[in-house]
Amino acid sequence: MATQTSDLLATAAAPTVAVVRGIADDQLALPTPCQDYSVRDLLNHLFQVVVNFQDLAVKRSVEWADKPDFLTDAWRDRFEVETERLVTAWADPASLEGVSPGMGMPQTTVGGMVLLDLVVHGWDLAVATGQPYAPPPEATTVLRELADQLGPTARKMGVFGEPVPTDPAVPDLDHLLGLTGRHPAWPAAR
Repeated sequence: MATQTSDLLATAAAPTVAVVRGIADDQLALPTPCQDYSVRDLLNHLFQVVVNFQDLAVKRSVEWADKPDFLTDAWRDRFEVETERLVTAWADPASLEGVSPGMGMPQTTVGGMVLLDLVVHGWDLAVATGQPYAPPPEATTVLRELADQLGPTARKMGVFGEPVPTDPAVPDLDHLLGLTGRHPAWPAAR
């Protein structure tokens, strides 16, 4: 069985997993478009997101305060396995029903949030490490709407930066990045 969310996660996971696999150990200290996050920090954050949102799919509470180091033996392989588990968790139609007890918002929004993290942080890691990145266009279109919806609250909570204006003619990914406070020309815009 599959849902629209799991289908989007599956197509978005492939380019992000490829970026994670392409990160060399000597790149872990590099800066990223996420202010105050090195590549290592962002990898650990994204790993935690992928693991925690598996539990959120089945409406279990998660702990965000703990900051485990996921970058231990075979972390690239484990990231791929955990991403596959994430897709499977959101393939159950029940994952999209009701309100998340831990997040207090519709499960459909929670599913969109993990897709947003997978795509945007995939881009963050790609540009930080000099890799190509092309998320699926169908995901960026959906995520632009979600980022518009979540933007004001996300900015108040410090999750998004102030919007970066983008030209109407740029691709959807660039618009999405601008909505989250990222400059699509990073690192040139640093």
